[in-house]
Amino acid sequence: MRTYLLPLGLAALLFNPSFAQTVDAGRDSAYAPGNASALRTVEPAIPLTLKAALELALGASPELSGARRELAAIEATIIQAQTRPNPELATLIEDTRKETRTTTLQLNQPIELGGKRAARIDAAERGREAAAAELDAKRAEIRAAVVAAFFDVLIAQERLRLAQGSVELAQRASGAASRRVTAGKVSPVEETKARVAEAGVRIELTQAVSELATARKRLAGIWGNPAPRFERAEGDLDTLPPLPALADLNARLVTSPKLLRAKIEVDRRQALAEVERSRRVPNVTVSLGAKRVEQLGRNQAILGLSIPIPVFDRNQGNLLEALHRTDKARDELSATEIRLSNELTLAYERLNAARWETESLRREILPGAQSAYEAATKGFELGKFSFLDVLDAQRTSFQAKSQYLRALAEAHRSAAEIERILGGTLPASSLVPATTRQEEIR
Repeated sequence: MRTYLLPLGLAALLFNPSFAQTVDAGRDSAYAPGNASALRTVEPAIPLTLKAALELALGASPELSGARRELAAIEATIIQAQTRPNPELATLIEDTRKETRTTTLQLNQPIELGGKRAARIDAAERGREAAAAELDAKRAEIRAAVVAAFFDVLIAQERLRLAQGSVELAQRASGAASRRVTAGKVSPVEETKARVAEAGVRIELTQAVSELATARKRLAGIWGNPAPRFERAEGDLDTLPPLPALADLNARLVTSPKLLRAKIEVDRRQALAEVERSRRVPNVTVSLGAKRVEQLGRNQAILGLSIPIPVFDRNQGNLLEALHRTDKARDELSATEIRLSNELTLAYERLNAARWETESLRREILPGAQSAYEAATKGFELGKFSFLDVLDAQRTSFQAKSQYLRALAEAHRSAAEIERILGGTLPASSLVPATTRQEEIR
């Protein structure tokens, strides 16, 4: 008896769910939260380009990795959908006395009818397409997030440089005011005003440092690094993103990953409805076996056929649910089309306005504000202007440059939003000049 109990005990241990969980826990220990730092991607301590940032994010983003694993999991559902029902081995012993005992051994094989297997496979394949579309959408979202965060770093670096320059200019103005007060040419109030202005600029510098640190952490956090190591972001900040015609962008909207995902969801729901419809047809079970009748001393062949009678359960509830969910998927598709079209139009208008504002500031306002500030500073040092004139010119120049950086940031964020919606980069052809819409308004 012990000879039989030992293998049975080992089999029970191996197939015990708790034992399987222990094995899986040991296998998955590398992915435990405590070991997350071992899987973290850290960029090198060198200048970072947009291309390198995209490679880091697309290769190490946890969200993108999760979408890839979901696609792999859906692939496994196709394998399962292709399987056929397992046969069943059954035995029956009648009577405990050997002389009158009857022993029956039979093999039962369910046969699926109504196209159940084909419907399952089709639904699983639609699920794979949906997971692939979701992966593309996630990739587009991450790419847009990297582009927006990268240009935020570039703009924060430029704001820091601007604030540092403003501090230097404010120190020069304070020194000039102090010298004129010492010489008795102006009132000490002028020096106090200069010191107050210098303190205000230093506050701007502190804010610029904080904004740069935040932007760097936001960018590096996309690929999972909470402590950025790159020295600085390198890129052409003054190059505005292209502005294709709105009609061209609307034409590309049909290939948007989000829209494709919604369309595939309708197909998947229809396939699931077909699965439920096929389940209304009952399966047939074919039986083949042998029967040993000890009292007669001979074996008898057994052939059997079993068909359920769908009197009460015709799977009507599950089919009705699947049909309603298909209608819901169609409604969500319509809502997605409207939402993406509105988001595309709004992002296009923001990009157009930001491009026009940036080019206007670059051509007209920035050169004039800088020239006025330099003339006021030089005139103040020569005693031709008051310090209030210098402060006004300095404030105007700083505000103009800050407005220029804000417009640049809005342009790049709007372009990244359009690329997220469309799932690809903006084409450089068929560009619309930024002044066209403004001339139309006039």
